[in-house]
Amino acid sequence: MSRNGQDRGPVAFPFPTTPGGPPGVEVTGLPGLLTRIGRLGVAADAPVRLEFHLLLAVRSGLLRCVVDTTDCAVPAGGWLWVRPGQFVRFPGGSGGGAADAEASVVLFQASFLDAATVAGAHLDRRAWRLPMSPAPEAARPLERTLEQLESEYHHLRDLPLEVHVAVVRHLLAVLLLRLANLPGGQRRHAGDAAFRRFRDAVEEDFTRDHQVEAYAARLGYSVRSLTRATNAAVGRGAKAFIDDRLVLEAKRLLLHTHLPASAIADRLGFSSTTVFTRFFRLRTTETPLGFRRRARTDTSHGAP
Repeated sequence: MSRNGQDRGPVAFPFPTTPGGPPGVEVTGLPGLLTRIGRLGVAADAPVRLEFHLLLAVRSGLLRCVVDTTDCAVPAGGWLWVRPGQFVRFPGGSGGGAADAEASVVLFQASFLDAATVAGAHLDRRAWRLPMSPAPEAARPLERTLEQLESEYHHLRDLPLEVHVAVVRHLLAVLLLRLANLPGGQRRHAGDAAFRRFRDAVEEDFTRDHQVEAYAARLGYSVRSLTRATNAAVGRGAKAFIDDRLVLEAKRLLLHTHLPASAIADRLGFSSTTVFTRFFRLRTTETPLGFRRRARTDTSHGAP
């Protein structure tokens, strides 16, 4: 494998385990995060695919990073929430964009939280606004809660372990619930049960099933019902929803790996490179390799 690990596809970033700490959450800073990326055997500025939630709160400076195909410049007071399955990259590592900022970093797994928090903080969302800049009246409670979380996390011996874990869990829940429901923020389109089941099935099987009919048969709905439910939830038809997920995954792999178009076509369940290229061009107006060249050129110039 090459130094950056890209020749064989995405580099997975599993949740790091900290002996003696609360299971499912870790609170650190940017240097700690970059160190953990380095332990994967890749460069600190290599793109990695998260298997957990990553929350960054910039304290000072300007944090430059890339999330999926989006260049981000997060100023002081800004927040960035990267979801499981998304790629993240810090160009230049500790000597680049990350060196210009100081930030608090929270890594956590949804399983660490209770069901009410998972629902109320919309942890099933596949992506989030990039970045978030809370208004002053919303920023102050967030900052106070984060400070409490950091303090509690790093004072393990002040309480019995089970109590310490419970306090950390509650503080993280407060932080996430506030952040996910900022005034004037994005409205969540939860949709009805039909859409939620369809959405989850697509996330699980979009590399194998590209047709609405397959999901309708498996879930026990008609194609019309799924299309109606998806339109109501996200303003897109069921087939467009599947195609959007395929395009997103294709863009991630094209930008963040060196996999040839033929390998990406195979990973995404297309019968041939030609069929994949035709699909991608129809929906983006670019060929896969044309997108790769342009996106990498844009990214190499740095985040705006």
